[in-house]
Amino acid sequence: MAARRPRARRGPRVAHLRRWLAVGVVGIVAFLYYRPLTHYVEARGDVARADAHVRELEASHAQLKRQLAAQTSTEALIREARRLAYVQPGERLFIVKGIPEWREARRVRIGGDG
Repeated sequence: MAARRPRARRGPRVAHLRRWLAVGVVGIVAFLYYRPLTHYVEARGDVARADAHVRELEASHAQLKRQLAAQTSTEALIREARRLAYVQPGERLFIVKGIPEWREARRVRIGGDG
């Protein structure tokens, strides 16, 4: 067996240089990851906002569907036709004028008696 030679120890200067080299490498890696990481965080925020907006739009869409179903019913069509003063066949149309004046006179008469 060959005799072992004692290993020469490296000086503190080499160890110190290695440490600073490792710190430099870690710093460069951190610098290179900074922008992609910030873009990722911003994108997550954008996605969360977009998801919230989509949920609002879906709720609005469901409400509009319910309104459409209610407006296309026969009763709704009849109400709207009556509002527009349409009459059904066989009905007679009466136009009453002066209702606001009549209400005012009635209010004054009832208020004056009491």
